[in-house]
Order: sequence, then C-alpha cells, then structure tokens
Amino acid sequence: MTSSPSLESSREQATWGRRHVQHLRRDASSKRMRTKPALSEESITVVDQPMLKRAVSAAALGNTMEWFDFGVYGYLAATLGKVFYPDATPAVQLISTFATFAAAFVVRPLGGLFFGPLGDRIGRQKVLAATMIMMAIGTLAVGLIPSYATIGIWAPILLLVARLVQGFSTGGEYGGATTFIAEYSPDKRRGFLGSWLDFGTFVGYAMGSGLVTILNAVLGDATMVEWGWRIPFFVAGPMGLIGLYLRLKLEDTPAFRKQLDEHDNKVKAQESGRRSIGKIFTDHWRALLICMGIVLLYNVTNYMVTSYLPTYFTEVVGRSQLSADLLVLSAMVVVVSVIVAVGRLTDRIGRKPVFVFGAVGQIVLAVPCFLLLRSSGWMGPLIACLLLGLVLACFAAPSASTLPALFPTRIRYAALSIGFNLSVSIFGGTTPLVTSALVSATGSPMIPAYYLVVSGLVGLVAVGFLRESATQPLEGSPPQVDSTEEAKELYSEVSSASPRS
Repeated sequence: MTSSPSLESSREQATWGRRHVQHLRRDASSKRMRTKPALSEESITVVDQPMLKRAVSAAALGNTMEWFDFGVYGYLAATLGKVFYPDATPAVQLISTFATFAAAFVVRPLGGLFFGPLGDRIGRQKVLAATMIMMAIGTLAVGLIPSYATIGIWAPILLLVARLVQGFSTGGEYGGATTFIAEYSPDKRRGFLGSWLDFGTFVGYAMGSGLVTILNAVLGDATMVEWGWRIPFFVAGPMGLIGLYLRLKLEDTPAFRKQLDEHDNKVKAQESGRRSIGKIFTDHWRALLICMGIVLLYNVTNYMVTSYLPTYFTEVVGRSQLSADLLVLSAMVVVVSVIVAVGRLTDRIGRKPVFVFGAVGQIVLAVPCFLLLRSSGWMGPLIACLLLGLVLACFAAPSASTLPALFPTRIRYAALSIGFNLSVSIFGGTTPLVTSALVSATGSPMIPAYYLVVSGLVGLVAVGFLRESATQPLEGSPPQVDSTEEAKELYSEVSSASPRS
C-alpha cells in the first residue's frame, strides 16, 4: 500500500523536526551555547515568503548577469584576440585574451576584502546593490572600447581596465549573494533555494554563449571581428538595471537584522576592519581551508567546461566554431535541467554525499571524457559534454547552501568572500590560461583531463572535513521555518526533548 501525500509530508516534517532537536540539543550542551539565552518560540524566525521570493530572484539575477558576461567572453575568446591583439599569432592571441580574462581574478580577492567586511557592517542588501552597478558599468564598457586598429595599444589596456572593474565588483558578488539567500531561507529548504543562485549562473552563461553562437552563425567571422562582438556586451546593460531595481526593493536578511538588535551598533561600527579580517584567518582558518577546497573543486570544473572547452574544441580538436558552441551548450542544458532537483535532493540526503559523488565521478570520468571529446563525429563528444555537465551540477547545486554554513553571521559575508575569491583567483579563473599554456607547451591534449583529476582529489579531501549542514540552522542563528505552525511544532519538540532542571 502506498502512503498518501499528507502522510509523506508528515513524515518529512517529523524527520526534519528530529534533526532540528538533535542539533539544538548538541549545541545546548556546548560551552558557547550555554552562555546564550534558551531557545524560545519567539526566537524562531518565520520567513517572510514574498520577501524570500524576491531575495532569491534578485540574487540569482546578479549571478545571471555575471555569467552572461563569462559566457560571452569565453565564446568570443578567439574573436577578441583578433580585435585586441591582431599582430600576434593565433596561439598568442588566445593566451593574451585568457590572460586578460584571468587578470579580473587577480583583483577579486581585493574586492572580497573590501565588500565582505562592508557587508557585515552596513548590511548585505546595500553592498549587493553597489556590486550590481559596478558589474553593469564594467560589462557595458567592454562593448564601447575602440579596436586596436583604431587606438592601438590603448585598446587592450582599456579592455584590461574594464575587466579589473568587473573583477573587483564580482569579488563582493557571489559571497554576498550566497549569504543573502542562505540567511533568508528556511533551514529545511536551504539547499533547494540556494541552488537557484547557481541556476541563474548557468542560465546566464547559456544566454551569453547562445547569443554569441547565433551571432557567429548569422554574421560570420569578418563581421563579428568588425563590430558584431560588441552586441552581447550592450545587452548586459539593461540586465544590470533590472537587477539593481530588484535589489533596491529588498530588506536586509533576518539573520543580519537580529545580529544588529543583539549587539551594540556603535561599538560594532568602530571595530577595526583589519582586526576583523585578522580574526577570520586566526579563528576560522579550518573553515576557510574547507571553503577554498570546495570552491576549487567546483570552479576548476566550472571554468574548464564553460570558458576553456569552446576553445579546446576549435584550437586543439579542430572543430568548427558552431559545432563547438553547440556541444558546450549541451553541457549547460544538462546543468540547468537538473541543478534545482539536485539542490532539493541535498535537503533530503545531505550536502556531503552529493559532493562526494561528483568528486569521485570527476576523478574516474575526466580522462575517458577528454578521449571522447577528441573523437570524430558527434556522439562521443556529446556524451562527454553531458557527463561533464552532470558532474558540474553535483558541485553547483549544494555550494550556495554549504559555504555560508561554514561561518557565523557576524563574519559570514567577509569570510565567505575572502575564501571564495582567493580560491577562484588562484585555481578557478586561471584554469583556461594555465591549461591553454600547458597544452601549447607540452603538445598534450590530455592536460585538461589530468587537471580535473587533481582538482577532484583535492576537493574530495576538503569534503571529508566538511560538517553536514543540511536542514540545520546557520551558525550563530536561531532556526528558520516557513510558517508559525512549524515554529510552534519545532518549539514544542525542542521543549519536550530538553532535559528538565
């Protein structure tokens, strides 16, 4: 006999309640929690559902815009090389274009150091609005830069400046967006709601790369080099305005507002930013290393597939630009199709099993996939792209709910921005440049596969030290639930399970 939907729902509620009770009882026995007031029904946060929907939409749209730019830049790498470095050989053009791409990642940690502590002091919403403005300006500026034929060496210099503006603003974007969604989400749905952030990531990439694919097919190489490459960057401007409008309509997160209520704002405002950052490295170094390891795992795969693979197909394998674009787009379709379902799954079975499955899959499949990518015809490369897309979804879906849970509310934005951007800058954003240079230097087309194997092993070690956070409150925050009825049920269960004095 099958269970009714209502019975299944009741079982899920009961399971979630038991996990909450176990977690809160463990915390209640710790020294840290003994110094805090006991949990009350009023301290359980009931999430404002309309505001939650706006928060998820606004955060995801920012990621959509950011990755629209990445998709455009990755797919236009060969074209941009001809526009900004016309006197160089094709190999040097490509490396120079990826070097400019990587330069944006050099300043990302600086953006994280600036925007992260600021977000912990003045609020997440204000900083996310500022990063959206800077991202839109930087992306639009790329489309306005005259070509090398018009202004000479100033063309690549201005391209570099625009990329640095984008990189600096992006340094505060992902850490803030993940923090924002995590602090707004009910504990039992944080994986599902967080996955929408990276859903926006891959939708943005697919939109950018799809637009470039259409333009390449319609306009042809000569017209794209002449003026067609500018169109995608102009499209990003209106997207930025829409995202800014949504973010300005938001209130700050419940966790941040409660923190302000519980602390002396004047003392907090006078606290040294340097001291705060120093405490992140001294008091939270373990969580910081875990964060960097998970980000490495996710972003090496991410940038390998999204930014390097289109060029790998055309420059190493020898495929046409159109077929390369379509194959990589197939991987993005897989990620977009399954990421939200995988996010929901992490709320049921946990974040760690999904990360482990993806890391092991990457270690085992990287070499076979790159052998298939080099095969003739369509079937082999298509299968490889679909497999890489599935692996990537296993990292993308749980990241936005896992990383914020590593740090307490008072330093979450800063710590996450620092850890995320350091790892992305050193390992993720340099992936296209390093692999392109290594393939060119060694002549081995399998270098990218070995790179993925190593990143999978490093990520697997980091995940081994990760504490499971599915369905649990964020560190330093009380439980968050969807309704007052859930709050009453949870409080009743916690009260009945608590030892009586």
